[in-house]
Amino acid sequence: MDPELHPDLSALSTLLGTWEGVGAGEYPTIEGFEYWESVTFGHVGKPFLSYSQRTRDPETGAPMHSETGFWRMPAAGSIEIVIAQPSGLAEIYEGAIVSNDGTVVVDVRSTSVGATSTAKDVTITERTFSVTGDDLRYTFRMAAVGQPLRHHLSADLRRVT
Repeated sequence: MDPELHPDLSALSTLLGTWEGVGAGEYPTIEGFEYWESVTFGHVGKPFLSYSQRTRDPETGAPMHSETGFWRMPAAGSIEIVIAQPSGLAEIYEGAIVSNDGTVVVDVRSTSVGATSTAKDVTITERTFSVTGDDLRYTFRMAAVGQPLRHHLSADLRRVT
């Protein structure tokens, strides 16, 4: 029997499940690219959601990127996200969650970006997620490798479970 969602997370309930779709990336230091993505949000009845993300090359199926983390709501309308990446980066985000006319928007900015000595230099990251029904859209912005904060990724995902 699945545990009930912790009541502190009711505003995030629309995220639960697995989402898949396509995305595109760009940055001044790289050539533009596309990817296939799968994102899963789950819970164990505690006051956090688990988060897992994987991308693959849409033509070859080769793995491209992955990250994992946790989402929690310390107060109504407030959200904190912790994400770790195999590239040696760990991001801590804080921000807001707003629900309006059936759309849930999560908008966060990094309060800390930790890095191993061999990870690329990333100073600021921002993410915006928008969920309407079974559609999840997001954008990711970053300041990295000497570049100012700018758009890097966006994707349109559809709930599959």
